[in-house]
Amino acid sequence: MRQYKALVLNNICYTELVYERINKKMNRRLSKDEIEKVIFGILKETDESQFQKTGKNIYVINNEQNIRITINSNTYRVITVDPL
Repeated sequence: MRQYKALVLNNICYTELVYERINKKMNRRLSKDEIEKVIFGILKETDESQFQKTGKNIYVINNEQNIRITINSNTYRVITVDPL
């Protein structure tokens, strides 16, 4: 089984549109820096076993935060964040 957590933490990146998408889905108004800090913190605290690659994406599920983060497995770009 491949370990994705370190790869994601070292290579994570964002597009301009994803900031808006995250704020909309999470019903928040966070700045880009705040979003990056929150997402990185969630990824860091999430157990490796919750990083699952399915197809071209890596899904990170954090039940404590009730959130699922979808990341492209080739570019490590955040695609979206969904409340659970």
